[in-house]
Amino acid sequence: MHPMDLLAGAGRLAPQWQATLRQVVAAIGMAAACSLCVLHPAAAADPAPPNDGAQVLQSFEKTAQAPDATDPTDQTRRWVMFFLGAPLLILLLITGGLGIAMGVYGKPVYLAHMIFAGLSITLAIVHAIVGIVWFRPF
Repeated sequence: MHPMDLLAGAGRLAPQWQATLRQVVAAIGMAAACSLCVLHPAAAADPAPPNDGAQVLQSFEKTAQAPDATDPTDQTRRWVMFFLGAPLLILLLITGGLGIAMGVYGKPVYLAHMIFAGLSITLAIVHAIVGIVWFRPF
């Protein structure tokens, strides 16, 4: 059985479409074969670089540099960010739980949901501002 017969559904297509499909697949296969030869000739022509085992061993023999002393203010800033972020995650989980209880189960917790949502938004804004001011990446 010809592979094109499998592709064409073993005769479910009209004969004129089968011939067209065979031509298209043959053209795609030919284009793929040509692109491998034309687009990547350098990969086949360049020899592999020699493996220099001495360089590899030297890189392991180098002594490790002493780690930089941690900045106490930076460590304090990270702890402050952690103590802002942990309650933020807890508030977000409570807000989501109240929203699910209200929306799915019909519990009357709208006011609590709104209070926790407001606290979550406020803490998220504070967390973002502190993070941008202290750890701005730009």
